[in-house]
Amino acid sequence: QVQLVESGGGLVQPGGSLRLSCAASGSIFSIPAMGWYRQAPGKQRELVTSITSGGTTNYADSVKGRFTISRDYAKNTVYLQMNSLKPEDTAVYYCNADTVSGKSWGQGTQVTVSS
Repeated sequence: QVQLVESGGGLVQPGGSLRLSCAASGSIFSIPAMGWYRQAPGKQRELVTSITSGGTTNYADSVKGRFTISRDYAKNTVYLQMNSLKPEDTAVYYCNADTVSGKSWGQGTQVTVSS
């Protein structure tokens, strides 16, 4: 039911930073959990990070200390701040909303980390 649109992807050098945005069609206040997944060519889609309505966050070991998920309720937007980017972070990043009706997905935004 909720529509999600990702933005902010692009090309960045190793060690650089990007901030991804996920704009929702409505209020995100009551969504039980939202998160970011990524999928690299030839690999399975994997969970990068998630945040619950209570503010609990979870991060994949590969991004701990480098990525931060946050929410802006006024803008109905979830962000993914990515610092110290590595080539292995290259993937299409998808925003996800885990609602009582099921999962909703954005269209994805490409992140490429290369020198």
